Amino acid sequence: MGIIYDPIMRIFHLQANDMSYIMQLVGRGYLAHFYWGKRIRKANGSRKLRFLSRPFSPNPDPSARAFSLDTLPQEYPAYGNTDFRAPAYQVQLENGSTISDLHYKTHRIYKGKPELEGLPATYAENENEAETLEIILQDRVIGLHVTLLYTVYERWNVMTRSVRLENNGAERIKLLRALSMNVDFPHADYEWLHLPGAWARERAVERRPLVTGVQSVESRRGASSHQQNPFIALLRKNVDEDHGEVYAFNLVYSGNFLAQIEVDQFQTARVSMGINPFDFTWLLEPGESFQTPEVVMVYSDKGLNGMSQTYHQLYRTRLARGAFRDRERPILINNWEATYFHFNEEKILHLAKTAAELGIELFVLDDGWFGKRDNDRSSLGDWFVHKQKLPNGLEGLAKRINQMGMQFGLWVEPEMVSVDSELYRKHPDWCLHVPNRPRSEGRNQLVLDYSRKEVCDYIIQVISNVLASAPISYVKWDMNRHMTEIGSAALPPERQRETAHRYMLGLYRVIEEITSRFPHVLFESCSGGGGRFDPGMLYYMPQAWTSDNTDAVSRLKIQYGTSLVYPISAMGAHVSAVPNHQVHRVTSLAMRAHVAMSGNVGYELDLTKLSETEKQTVKEQVAFYKEIRRLVQFGTFYRILSPFAGNEAAWMFVSADRSEALVAYFRVLAEANAPLSFIRLKGLDPVKDYKLIGSGEIYGGDELMHIGLNVPQRRGDFISVIWRLKVVR
Repeated sequence: MGIIYDPIMRIFHLQANDMSYIMQLVGRGYLAHFYWGKRIRKANGSRKLRFLSRPFSPNPDPSARAFSLDTLPQEYPAYGNTDFRAPAYQVQLENGSTISDLHYKTHRIYKGKPELEGLPATYAENENEAETLEIILQDRVIGLHVTLLYTVYERWNVMTRSVRLENNGAERIKLLRALSMNVDFPHADYEWLHLPGAWARERAVERRPLVTGVQSVESRRGASSHQQNPFIALLRKNVDEDHGEVYAFNLVYSGNFLAQIEVDQFQTARVSMGINPFDFTWLLEPGESFQTPEVVMVYSDKGLNGMSQTYHQLYRTRLARGAFRDRERPILINNWEATYFHFNEEKILHLAKTAAELGIELFVLDDGWFGKRDNDRSSLGDWFVHKQKLPNGLEGLAKRINQMGMQFGLWVEPEMVSVDSELYRKHPDWCLHVPNRPRSEGRNQLVLDYSRKEVCDYIIQVISNVLASAPISYVKWDMNRHMTEIGSAALPPERQRETAHRYMLGLYRVIEEITSRFPHVLFESCSGGGGRFDPGMLYYMPQAWTSDNTDAVSRLKIQYGTSLVYPISAMGAHVSAVPNHQVHRVTSLAMRAHVAMSGNVGYELDLTKLSETEKQTVKEQVAFYKEIRRLVQFGTFYRILSPFAGNEAAWMFVSADRSEALVAYFRVLAEANAPLSFIRLKGLDPVKDYKLIGSGEIYGGDELMHIGLNVPQRRGDFISVIWRLKVVR
């Protein structure tokens, strides 16, 4: 690893593990992109930047007819000064003009990685595992300084990028666009991949060729959203799970975002990513600065699995933080689908007692425990106990559950307020709203205005009071609607379009404060399931509720797509009742468990209604998962068969020393007179022998990977098989 500046060739060469990223200063100090890919020793100019006179590509220097920003591969481009492609940033001056022109001023290289003020980001545990380059560009006319931050890691093919914009001039500057990164690729012969979806159908995998023009994904919902994830990747056309080059981008942010690829007239591809400029501006007074979120860029020459494993390792160990980062996650029971709002203390204790008898470790009390919350039409914001349901309060209930040998957890939704609530009646201006406009509701609730310090202070205090009131060891932090009428009563007119981003800064402050006050609590993020499954939330909460859809067949695709970027330790996965409450499908208890065992296992059904045979099955499942838990949550993950490609799915987990593995296979629908199935395993030690636990059969790692393993012939729909392998000593 290292960052080198060659003052003769004016080249910056960033090296990370087996990756190189190279930039060059050209002309009057324009920063040009030169190369990103497989690590090279030194750039001597074998493929120099070339300049041709192009009709309708104007020249910033009239004496240099071959030089135009319209054809220059740039690192942080502007619009309006001969480049007609999408810019990375745009400013508006007090005279109404939007022209800006950045030139190199200086740079510095140093060990370690800086924190980003008010924003989540990956981190270095010591200064020797990462190195950072700061390049300062300036627009001398308006006094704008733009600092481009690049960090590379020693262990991974990873580079992070963000930008800090500072107004060092005498006049106010309004940011109209402030993206976090830009890369101009020399050609467009790629496919691009992203993760679209919807509520209960998150993170599908969509892959298609680049075409001329703009292709993009974005969110305008005030959250990273179910509909799109802040991730895209460019793929060479031969890429599969294990082969080919991948260039991936993931924004560490939980709000409105834009990820865009523009293929221009010369078939070059410009990739840019950051805060969505739609409905965004930010006013910079003289002396003020603006920090953009971080983009994590991953290069893989080992296909999509190589990309995923890099993201998994980085996010698990250098994004997630706190006591639970490396700790096995508890098996939980959540009462939501068992009771919904209709429970009392007796019913909860009865469910908890059954769960404890089956070996479950954590009881989570979901929605309905506070205010007068008997349905979803009231009480959000009133974070005090519903005494009619819980006469002994949270403390009394939690202690009773602790006495059963289980931990106690709680659901909260602190970003919302019900119109029918004491909080709203007292502070009707504390929600996002626009004067003289109706206040749209979603799930009968409004969004609190986290751009306001007093709102954030209030939430920090009342949620802290709740968590201090009882022995609570887990919190599910939910957000069940997206933003409308995005305005703040506390901001002046010229700053109203700052509201959505100020909300995110307020949210991050609130979560940072609460999680720091209660480091012993495991926090799980949620937004109607997977509507805010992004790196920004994983920085504060090491796991997320993957989807409100708990159907085993649906979860094959949801968890497979999620695994493209996010580690298995981040994925909450529950066994629920059948017919499933979201799709009304009936699947076996075995398949439901096998799918859930591919993440952090929980149960979300009324255990008291199970037969004795089913309870015994659950008890055995719980015991089995405790044996494999560390392997699943912290092992190396390999995808084998995609549920998006056919009727089957398969994946596996391998321990770091390759001494143990777990393989899961799923078939959705039965087929008459079907062909025989087998799967080739991955990641094993080719020179070691592995025993199949249960059968006692022994096979070589090379045999299992190259010849494969037969899938048992079983009749019926919704079939699953799990194999556990251990090295023969």
